[in-house]
Order: sequence, then C-alpha cells, then structure tokens
Amino acid sequence: MNPVSYLKATINELKQVTWPSRESTIKLTLIVLGISVFVGAYVGGLDLLFTNLLTFIIK
Repeated sequence: MNPVSYLKATINELKQVTWPSRESTIKLTLIVLGISVFVGAYVGGLDLLFTNLLTFIIK
C-alpha cells in the first residue's frame, strides 16, 4: 500500500468515527484527573508513612 492510498484510507476511516461531544469529553477528562490526583495523593501518603515508619525503626 503506497502512502497516498494509506492516508486516504485513514481519512475515510476517521470520517466514520463517532466522536464524543465536547461536554462528554470535558466531564470524562475531569473524572480521569480527579482519580489521578486521588491515587497520587494515596500513593504519596503511603510513601510518606512507610518512610517515616522505616526511619523510626532504624533509629
């Protein structure tokens, strides 16, 4: 398949995609960001807890 026919086929396929609405995209993006912040804070909290616990045990 040559590059031109590949690009034409790709563009054709992209025209058939049902894209989400702007509102849906924003809502789902905020959900992903919220979960990411929560998981990051949870893992960071565990790291801090275990670091302090290990420091307490070693001293």
